[in-house]
Amino acid sequence: MLELRPNCERCNKDLAVDADVRICTFECTFCVECVDGPLAGVCPNCGGNFEKRPIRPAALLEKFPASTKRVYKGAS
Repeated sequence: MLELRPNCERCNKDLAVDADVRICTFECTFCVECVDGPLAGVCPNCGGNFEKRPIRPAALLEKFPASTKRVYKGAS
């Protein structure tokens, strides 16, 4: 199950569970602005591509909440 991480790993922007967010196959999480801008569509951690993070239905968020653990590596 996806963690639904709460922030962009590059700029530390808060990301709502229903936000337009990008993840790679290792669930590295970035905002669209970082992916489309400085990262040029390539994950700086694994070199893979990004896909849109799916939305967890609101009815399931209570049973399966989003992660509160922040991952921040800063701009590279």
